[in-house]
Amino acid sequence: MDKLKVTAVSYLNTKPFLYGLLNHPVQEQIELTLDIPSDCAKKLQAGEVDLGLVPVAIIPHLETPYIISDYCIGAVGAVKTVCIFSNSPIHEVKELFLDHHSRTSVELAKILIAKYWKIQPKVSPASPGFEKTLKEGQAAVVIGDRTIELFDFYKYHYDLGEAWTAYTGLPFVFAAWVSNKPMSPEFIKQFNEALKNGLDHINQLVYLLPTPEKGFDLKTYFNKYISYTLDTQKKKALTRFLKEMNQTLQPSLTESLAL
Repeated sequence: MDKLKVTAVSYLNTKPFLYGLLNHPVQEQIELTLDIPSDCAKKLQAGEVDLGLVPVAIIPHLETPYIISDYCIGAVGAVKTVCIFSNSPIHEVKELFLDHHSRTSVELAKILIAKYWKIQPKVSPASPGFEKTLKEGQAAVVIGDRTIELFDFYKYHYDLGEAWTAYTGLPFVFAAWVSNKPMSPEFIKQFNEALKNGLDHINQLVYLLPTPEKGFDLKTYFNKYISYTLDTQKKKALTRFLKEMNQTLQPSLTESLAL
């Protein structure tokens, strides 16, 4: 039997999932690759993979998306590693650079600057190495492991998970396990078992991972800032986010979210 091609985000917050997948018999059924979020999305959209942990903003661009897992990369309030950084207060920002790593964070930032902070900065694409080059009046959306060293580098930082919750009263879903075709119930069952196994071993996993920055507490990050269960509130949040993007929900997505 051909293996299912699976792509997953390469960031720190995905390590519990990877640990679970690589320590469960389901690994024999998949061919796993790791990519930055935007590349995960491109591979799924192009049909190069069958299943991916992808930024949720890509979902409306898939013909028949199915969310196949009970787990996601989410947050209930602050997420720690998806932020706007600046040396100017948010209401004094004149130009906002957008991280190319994830479409979801970019779309989230656009919604929040317009509807939550109610500001109208010039929005510019970011070039490689932009993270530490901001001038007065400039800000940048930065995601993933690169954010960890920026909290001491910039005077102001605004957590997009926290801002979304303040705006909507809901948690947020940054990435979900999405397929572009139906998966068998048996595979989904095993896949979820594997992911749960990884999450159940977070306290052991932290001893195997290098600390990304001095003083960074991996256990706190995994247990406090990342919320992995795709529960009813997160499904509501995902629906709200896609509607804020003015996207229509496909029937397959409505079905898999049980909306």
